Amino acid sequence: MGQSVLVVAEVRNGKPRQVSLEALHIARRARLPDDRISVLLVGHRLEEAAELLLPYVDGAVYRIDHPRLEVYNPETYASAIGSLLRDLQPRLVALGHTAFGRDLAPVLAAKLEAGQISDVVALEGEGAELAYVRPLYAGKLFETRRFSSAGAQVVTVRPSNLPPAEPLPAPGKLETVAYVPPDDLRTVVKDVIRQAAGKVDLTEARIIVSGGRGVRNAEGFKPLQELAAVLGAAVGASRAACDAGYCDYSLQIGQTGKVVTPELYIACGISGAIQHLAGMSRSRVIVAINKDPEAPIFKVADYGIVGDLFEIVPLLTEEFKKLLASPAS
Repeated sequence: MGQSVLVVAEVRNGKPRQVSLEALHIARRARLPDDRISVLLVGHRLEEAAELLLPYVDGAVYRIDHPRLEVYNPETYASAIGSLLRDLQPRLVALGHTAFGRDLAPVLAAKLEAGQISDVVALEGEGAELAYVRPLYAGKLFETRRFSSAGAQVVTVRPSNLPPAEPLPAPGKLETVAYVPPDDLRTVVKDVIRQAAGKVDLTEARIIVSGGRGVRNAEGFKPLQELAAVLGAAVGASRAACDAGYCDYSLQIGQTGKVVTPELYIACGISGAIQHLAGMSRSRVIVAINKDPEAPIFKVADYGIVGDLFEIVPLLTEEFKKLLASPAS
């Protein structure tokens, strides 16, 4: 058996997140002839996620399943993963560049004494010549990096930037890894209070309708929510809208919020401050709606509409309803 390329998958609602399949794309591009691609699942009630991931590996799906691992805690996860890493000694570990991956990747890199490249948005080459492209200075520049030594490597991928891996002809095998929680944990998560969120995950949404200070108040998000419901989109917000109390910070997109790369981003009443552009400028198509024709958002927009969002968004909603209801749509 060759060396192992390992993807640490992230699970939500019992199923692997899309970004984990994108991390598997990195594993495929990075593999050497003798490598075997494996996946690691850590959490609780992982049966369905493990079965769904089996077709994507030619190594194993390692499952560490325990009630104490149901909620992410860096201490418990590090203790659970540590012994497996010592046994596998993977050549490369890939994760999503999510809150989970950003927190866990440096811990794994330290355990493996590995180099780390974070926030990968594109790849160049393959195998030993694989290079990783990542943004700098809030997306103003991009750098291409390679690992300089043959030691272990840790990589995180920004969601929705790489294509997901396709299933392999022959599925891998399932292996259950025993876990005994340590007695000397410094931190224990007693309870998690989840705020109500949209049906569509912002970081993986294909379409996002986002509001800024121009929505005026919390009620101003209603037309955006109606448009999002018609399009099957997620609703986001600028930091200005969050700071003003119009919506929860869980919707914030930007340098200090979530970084998104949807196929369509509709910015409503958003001026286009650098902080916000850092979180959405790599969207495939950007549509901006703003009353100010000089708003910076128009410089990055593919399509711009100068006007009142409270007039334009309802019109768009009605037109999309007609288009989606027509037999040809």
